[in-house]
Amino acid sequence: MGYKLLFFNAKVQASIEAWPSGINASFVRIAEQMVVSGPNLGMPYTRAFGDGLFEIRAKGAEGIGRAFFCCIMGRRVIILHGFIKKTQTTPKKETEIARKRLKEIHHD
Repeated sequence: MGYKLLFFNAKVQASIEAWPSGINASFVRIAEQMVVSGPNLGMPYTRAFGDGLFEIRAKGAEGIGRAFFCCIMGRRVIILHGFIKKTQTTPKKETEIARKRLKEIHHD
């Protein structure tokens, strides 16, 4: 039995779907592999951020996209937040959005 990939809300899904085509294609390939093999693909595809937060590391000719996710019971992967990376390091603001949503999911 595989994993189920879900989005935190429609806005998160729409923002990722609006990524440039190369970055979006990379995200879709990684996400499809996660559904089959599970979310722990490791570098360079996924990376742990600590406290149950992980990132998908999508890369295309247009740049780099990041999508934060968490795993919950029932083999479900929830995409919490996505953004196009413009700096070497992940902006603190982007991580804070993902951590806030992670708390919402674990306190429902």
